[in-house]
Amino acid sequence: MVDFQRKRRYGWEDFLEIMRLLRAPGGCPWDAEQTHGSIRRNFLEETCEALDALDRDDPADMCEELGDVLMQVAFHAQIETERGRFTMDDVVDGVAQKLVYRHPHVFGTVEVADSQEVLVNWEALKRKEKSQATTADAIEAVPHTLPALWRAEKIGSKTAKAGFDWSSALSALGKLEEEVRELRTALEAGEAPDAPHGVREELGDLLFITAKVAQMSGVDPEDALHGACDKFDARFRRVEAAADKPLGEYTEAELVNLWRAAKNEES
Repeated sequence: MVDFQRKRRYGWEDFLEIMRLLRAPGGCPWDAEQTHGSIRRNFLEETCEALDALDRDDPADMCEELGDVLMQVAFHAQIETERGRFTMDDVVDGVAQKLVYRHPHVFGTVEVADSQEVLVNWEALKRKEKSQATTADAIEAVPHTLPALWRAEKIGSKTAKAGFDWSSALSALGKLEEEVRELRTALEAGEAPDAPHGVREELGDLLFITAKVAQMSGVDPEDALHGACDKFDARFRRVEAAADKPLGEYTEAELVNLWRAAKNEES
């Protein structure tokens, strides 16, 4: 057992002390064994659970899930504290310094007309802070760990700000149609998916330009795809309910008819 006083309500310092004790001698063997890599997925899962609570506007779940995300931050910071490289105080100071630096219209003398100008200034200050001399530098700085559609959207947004863009979403749609044709050619060729100009490459190009059309239309591509998944789920349930035999025993034409019937039920 560790030396710890239970309380009815804990504060910030108590929280950090609990994290320290969990990894200290006499603490939790599992917590003590963890590394940045071993709990990496936990960070992502906890973030997704917090987002789900936000989407449902559930205050109790929001409070709990945001706490779980904060625990992940503190866990990684504690690992680094033990290594002597930085502490949670450094994390807090760093983000506070960043907020002050990137809000000169609040903490300085800069004047802005609206929120759009705030975003322009934010991007300029961020590039200066990160020593990003070119748009290519800014693109490379987009995290490779982002969901691919979001990464593509952010890349498209950054090149657009540099003037490298289509005149409209409809113009970009023409490129999407071109990529569909190239994907069709790759499929008809029947080569290995990873061959040059194979299905993997052409499908990637198609998804990239799809994200670009979304960005130019003011649509979050991840949100749009989630909506499509939800719609498919609802339709498939109706297809499955309407089937009078296993779906594998239907012809392709019969399956199409079932799908169309399910789609018509929506209206």
